[in-house]
Parts: sequence; structure tokens; C-alpha cells
Amino acid sequence: MAQVAFLDNLLREYLVFRGFSSTLKALDLEQRTEKDQHFRAERILEQFNNAVQASDLQALRSLWFHLDNNIFSKLEHTYAVAVKKLENSLLKYYLVTAYSSNRPEKVSEFFNKLAGDLQQQSEWKDWFYFPFCKNAEESPTFALFFTKQWQDTLLLSLRNFLTTVYQCLPQPTFVRAEQEAAHMQRLSEDNAGLRTRVLNLQQELNQMTQQQSGTAAASGSSLGGGVDNGARRRSVYRQQQSLSDILPFDISPPGHIVDDFCIIASEANSVSQASDAQARSLKQLIRNIGSGSSPVMGRKDQTASSLGEKSTKRRSGSLGRSWI
Repeated sequence: MAQVAFLDNLLREYLVFRGFSSTLKALDLEQRTEKDQHFRAERILEQFNNAVQASDLQALRSLWFHLDNNIFSKLEHTYAVAVKKLENSLLKYYLVTAYSSNRPEKVSEFFNKLAGDLQQQSEWKDWFYFPFCKNAEESPTFALFFTKQWQDTLLLSLRNFLTTVYQCLPQPTFVRAEQEAAHMQRLSEDNAGLRTRVLNLQQELNQMTQQQSGTAAASGSSLGGGVDNGARRRSVYRQQQSLSDILPFDISPPGHIVDDFCIIASEANSVSQASDAQARSLKQLIRNIGSGSSPVMGRKDQTASSLGEKSTKRRSGSLGRSWI
């Protein structure tokens, strides 16, 4: 929230303008003792690190309680575990730094003040042996907390957590005043640009409409002149033609003219002739059947006589053989 400092200056100018001197003095006093540091995570992290390096347990816990009461307590319940883990890690970082700085009295002071609260947490069960441990940096239980990697990871995690929390904080209307003004300025500029663009488009559209109307009028006049000229030419040509120039159509004369009744009579004669021929053939067939000269009956008699002769010959031959 870099705009917080700017807004503080605006507020101070407003108080001076209104003549609120007592309020202005109270504002200056509270700003000097401010712990939020204009909601800048790097400055708060610097305060934590200074308290740890100086082994100032009171300053460390005071700053943490301020953040917990004003910011962390307003977060959702799901962040409670992360907040508690960061607090315990920060206290362990304080103990390790005091031990590395050869300040055993600060380590003893820590457990004397916080033993009642830490006994209820299973995470601190092994840490009560820490003041009596020799070469704690080599102990498997505490060696990890002496490494630079763990300490840097702790500070980075705390910084990222504070940055995220500050970005998610609801801002008052007064803080958003500058943002709203800048947003309105951008909107007004965008509107002006859009109006200019609309005017340019309208002008282009009018020009295109005028050009199209001009071309349509020119094409219509040219077509009208062509039609008039063609009509005039046809009328003059018709006037020049005379009746003598008109030739009749070349139609060939019809063939032989035949009377329809004659055709019907010839068809009737041909039909009567065909019926007479059929009657004569039937009469001839009947005569042949009656006289016995039918070709079919003649064939039957001939076959019967031939069969009789063959049978007599066979019989005579068989008798002769038997006698012999």
C-alpha cells in the first residue's frame, strides 16, 4: 500500500486547513509509534529481525500481538494453523539466535516467561531440554534450526504471508479516492476517443453515400440516352421501308389432294377382299376332309399299310426257319 503515505499527507493538509491542531499532534504522535509501517511487509520483517538479533523478547511479542489482534484475527479460520506455525517458528528462531550469540540468560528468560504457555503444546516438549544441551547445533533435535537455509526460509515465508494479507485487506473509501479519480480520468479519455472515432466514421459514411448516388445518376443518364437513340433509329428504319420491299413467306404448296371418303371406301374394299379369301380357304379345307383326301389321313393310311406288310414278312420268315 504505497499510497498510504500519500493519503497521510493529504489528511495532514486537510487538518491544517481545518485548524484541527490537537488532532494533528495526535496524528503525528501515533505515526511515530506506528507498528504497521504503512502496511509494508519488508519493514515489519525488519522490525522482527531487529528484535531477534537484539534478543528483545518484549518487542518481538508486542509486535506479534499487534498483528495478531488487528490483522490475523480477522482472517478466516483456515489460516489459524499457518499463523500459529509462523509464531512458533519465530520464537524458535529467537532461541537459536540467542544461543548462538552466547546469551544463555536470554534463553532462560524465555522459558521462565513462556513456560506456562508452551507446556500445553506438544511441539515444545523437546525444547525444554534446549537450555541444558551442550553443542545444541550438533544435536539431531535442534541442528536443523541452526542452518541458514531454515532461517532464510522462515523469513521469506513470513514476508510472503504478510504481503498476501495486506493485499487482501478491505480498503476504506478514503484510501480508494486516488484510484477512483484515476479510473474516472481514464474513462473520460476513452469516451472522448470513442466520440472522435464515431464522428470520423460518420463522415466517411456520408462521403461513400454521396459517391454512390453520383455514380448511380451518371449510369442512369447514360442508359436513358442509349434507349432514346435506339428508339429513334428503329423509327427511322421503319419509315424508310415500303410495301414493295416486303417479301411473302416462302411456303411450299401441299401434296395431292385426296378425298377422305375415297380413302374410307378403299379401306372397306380391302377388308371385304380379305374376308372372301378366308371363306374360300375354309371351304376348300372342308371339301378335302369330306373326300378323304386329307393329307393327314392319307399319311395315317400309308403308315398302317406299311406296318402290315412288314409283319407278314416276319411271320413267313419265322415259319420257314422252323421247318428247316
